[in-house]
Amino acid sequence: SYFDSGINFLRNDHWEEHYTLSLELFDLAAKCALANGDVNSLKFLSQQVMRKAQTYEDTLNILYCLTCFLAYSSKLPESIEKGLDILSQLGIDLRSKKSSIEACVKETKYLLSFSSEDEILNMRRMTDPKLIMAMKFLGKLELGMTQMMPESAPHVMQQIIQLSLLHGMNPVSPIGFVHLGSYIAKLGDVSEGYRYVKLARLLLDKLDPRERAAEGEVICFGT
Repeated sequence: SYFDSGINFLRNDHWEEHYTLSLELFDLAAKCALANGDVNSLKFLSQQVMRKAQTYEDTLNILYCLTCFLAYSSKLPESIEKGLDILSQLGIDLRSKKSSIEACVKETKYLLSFSSEDEILNMRRMTDPKLIMAMKFLGKLELGMTQMMPESAPHVMQQIIQLSLLHGMNPVSPIGFVHLGSYIAKLGDVSEGYRYVKLARLLLDKLDPRERAAEGEVICFGT
């Protein structure tokens, strides 16, 4: 990829002299390796970043690629566990949550009762880089846990919506709303569930096309 070519032009001491540029190139090259299924390149790039990163936050893009790779390699349980571990490091503990789907839905609807649909649609955007990455891991977990741990998946939905309401909307936010609609429909209120699915689609429509391309398949799944 072009990013690999950029890495080849870096000097031997590039991590010390050009840390930010090096981190960005390695992160982007890892995304390309993931998309191409290039396991060897992904492992090499991730090892370099994990060894040279100055903060835990600087490893999050690489860790996200590795989490996705596990899911795409039919290792969904390992991907889920890795995602839960990373979120725990970011201060989001999902393992301790034990409430039922009914309780999760009730609590989430209570949080949403303080905002109208227009207020939600026009809510500010999330800007905290750490929270943005946490949302990406939550979005990936929601899909995986729906398949492997359906009893725990509602807690992920609840966390996505809670963070969105507190810190601003994000490309992952529609995932939370579409799954909330799905859970409500499963509990018997199809019309109410569909209302939240439509809200998710409206949120999705407000995204930049490049952001929408990354999240659109989730809305198709939910509807």
